[in-house]
Amino acid sequence: MYAQRFGSLPIGHQTGGLAETIKDGETGFLFAQPPTESFLGGIRRAFETFMAKDRLDSMRRSAMAQSFGWDLSAAYCSALYRKTVGA
Repeated sequence: MYAQRFGSLPIGHQTGGLAETIKDGETGFLFAQPPTESFLGGIRRAFETFMAKDRLDSMRRSAMAQSFGWDLSAAYCSALYRKTVGA
């Protein structure tokens, strides 16, 4: 998340929190399988994007515009709590 905030596009395995915070081809690059070939595919796509400056700039802007604050999570938890206790 810190990398994205400053315009660095991450390459990550499509699992757990990484799959939630990285939008493949928009705010970074995800690879689906842990084997080396899949990882290399993510790296290749990153290098191709690096060579396409307009695409790179667009992805960087998208990554930097994401909100990782607690506002949405807190609102969701609050609504869930209210629903649970019947308030």
